[in-house]
Amino acid sequence: QVQLQESGPGLVKPSQTLSLTCTASGGPITTSNHYWACLRQPPGKGLEWHGNIDYSGSNDYNPALNGRTSVSRDTSKNQFNLQLSSVTPEDTAIYYCVRDFSGWAHYDCWGQGTQVTVSS
Repeated sequence: QVQLQESGPGLVKPSQTLSLTCTASGGPITTSNHYWACLRQPPGKGLEWHGNIDYSGSNDYNPALNGRTSVSRDTSKNQFNLQLSSVTPEDTAIYYCVRDFSGWAHYDCWGQGTQVTVSS
């Protein structure tokens, strides 16, 4: 089974760029019909879909993020990466790397999650 692991700084200052690296092991991220997504859970709120990249490299983003985000991949390292620019304290959340089977919000594989705090 594929395993996912998040890595990145736990503290980001306002106006800086949040970067989260998701490393997959046990299977390639290029597997057909797999989407690789980032979810986040702000304090006191439910899970929010952030964005994804599919097996072919196509992206889809939450429009509520106002174009601040991008998701890329490095297939040689079996990784995908989230970047969120111009962060504010409202971006503080637990961030998860997940697999979305076929892009239908079937999140069948989760990383452990990592707390990212936006604070000066």
